[in-house]
Amino acid sequence: MDTLQNMRVFARVVESGSFTAAAQHLNTTTAYASRAVSDLEAHLHTRLLNRTTRRIALTEAGERYLQRCQQILAYVEQAEAEASDAHARPSGKLRLHAMASFGTRYIVPAVGRYQRRYPDVSVDLTLAQRIPDLLDEGFDVSVVIGRDLPDSGLISQRLGSVFSIACASPSYLEQRGVPHTPADLAHHACLRIVTPASVFDKWNFDGPGGAETITVSSPAFQVNSADSMAMAVREGMGIAVLPTYAAMRWLESGELVWILPEYTSMPLSIYALYPSRQYLDAKIRTWVDFLHDQLPATLAAEQEALQKFART
Repeated sequence: MDTLQNMRVFARVVESGSFTAAAQHLNTTTAYASRAVSDLEAHLHTRLLNRTTRRIALTEAGERYLQRCQQILAYVEQAEAEASDAHARPSGKLRLHAMASFGTRYIVPAVGRYQRRYPDVSVDLTLAQRIPDLLDEGFDVSVVIGRDLPDSGLISQRLGSVFSIACASPSYLEQRGVPHTPADLAHHACLRIVTPASVFDKWNFDGPGGAETITVSSPAFQVNSADSMAMAVREGMGIAVLPTYAAMRWLESGELVWILPEYTSMPLSIYALYPSRQYLDAKIRTWVDFLHDQLPATLAAEQEALQKFART
């Protein structure tokens, strides 16, 4: 028995004053309306309506039950409206995750611009160097970076690419010399970034001599954060391939030097991960669309600005 539907029929019968009028309003038959009320009475073991050939009247139990039905139906209508509104209008709390360094550089500013467009959305952002379990941890969207994503069953949308460059400190280059080809890196202290999405043990370069791959198998230092690696390189610990967002400010200050600028390294893809594409909540849909529209232009502008730091 569909109790909720039978409640709707019962309330409509009382409001309309007859089974026939209620059936017409509900676009059903009089027999169906009569059976729905009878099923309720049988389920409750209580008479709700006194019926004659000319009129119907609520019993005392029917009056009490009608009040509860009206409250329940109002709550259901409100819940349906709120759920439908969530699909149509961005509002409520948006729980986000992003890789720490990337999130600080790009996601935090993007959140500010997004909220100016959608002021009814509040944001709870977690920055962490891992790929979270969105369902278990309750995140709506995760933004991650890597060469390949693990098979997680999540929906992934590519947002763009991050480029990386080989960097060293001026003091390191003064002591150890400047490498002019990727092969020269074999004689240098190469440092490695390790993230949940990628282990950067192979540095792929493409330049005047074609494609070259350098294996960094036993680094003197490795860390899971690009910002932390930039700090290590600034301290003269060695050479590292850094994403441009971690290197840019230190290139501007002169504390890092871009080496091998005539060689390009393999870009890393940026992905938005979310649980489902069907009936997507408006705040999730608009956030992913917002990043897809704005992030590539930001990354392209940064890549263009990088060229002034090329050292040959």
